[in-house]
Amino acid sequence: MRPSRARGAARHAWLFVVPAVSAYALFVLWPIVQTFKYSFYNWDGVSTATWAGWQNYKTVFSNSQLLAVIGHSFELMLFFSAVPIILGLAVATVMRRFATGRVSAVARTVLFLPQVVPLVAAGIAWSWMLSSTGAVDEVLTHIGLGSLAQAWLGGFNTALPAVGVIGAWVLLGLCTVLLLTGMSKIDPMLYEAAQLDGASPLREFISITLPELRQEIGVCVTVTVIAALSAFDIVYISTQGGPGNATMVPGLEIYELAFYNRQVGLASALAVVLMALVLACIMPVQWLTKRGARP
Repeated sequence: MRPSRARGAARHAWLFVVPAVSAYALFVLWPIVQTFKYSFYNWDGVSTATWAGWQNYKTVFSNSQLLAVIGHSFELMLFFSAVPIILGLAVATVMRRFATGRVSAVARTVLFLPQVVPLVAAGIAWSWMLSSTGAVDEVLTHIGLGSLAQAWLGGFNTALPAVGVIGAWVLLGLCTVLLLTGMSKIDPMLYEAAQLDGASPLREFISITLPELRQEIGVCVTVTVIAALSAFDIVYISTQGGPGNATMVPGLEIYELAFYNRQVGLASALAVVLMALVLACIMPVQWLTKRGARP
């Protein structure tokens, strides 16, 4: 291709890219820049903003309530990330070994259904099931564990784990399908060689399955960690941050600071800190995933 024709083709290609780039800049990059700007001001969203410098960030890192809110996100990581990935590995391994054909397709569909259900509907349904008269307490009563029955979302010690269970249920199917897809790409000859050497199923899992699933596990960790740090829908529908502030998370706290307390500057500072936490948690995972990527 001649240089002039190549340059013309490049210009035409950019014409197709411009709409997407413009939309991304307008609806993603510009709000981020504005949020960072507002974080240095005291502003109620209506009157004239006044310069606050780093005061809003100092408040985020010195206010015990805001620090507790950030801590709740890290607690949710155990449920949103660790539980779905560990259970997903177990379920995917069992399905790879024993479920084939139509059974596997049905199992994948059933497990993936929570991803299709709107989070609002999932939050409402689980709120009913975890109430003092819900399905969970009914089951506990019928199996002789009625002493454990309680309003799971209404207790200070049980509300956050209960929210975590909802998140784990939502993300389990996604992690399972991703991991199962990764397992389908592993060369069966590796397992055959391991079996000829007398390797046990556990040794096969540790020596073959886990190393070969590095990329898929990295994707699962990335998606679930982001879901834990940015949780809003499920918490807002199921507990609204209560009882007290037992389930208050940064996303909900930002919403209340900005639209109820009219502290837009402080809400913006917390949003910037949350974005930094997401990047700090995700970047090492991405680096490790790329470092061990399959050639």
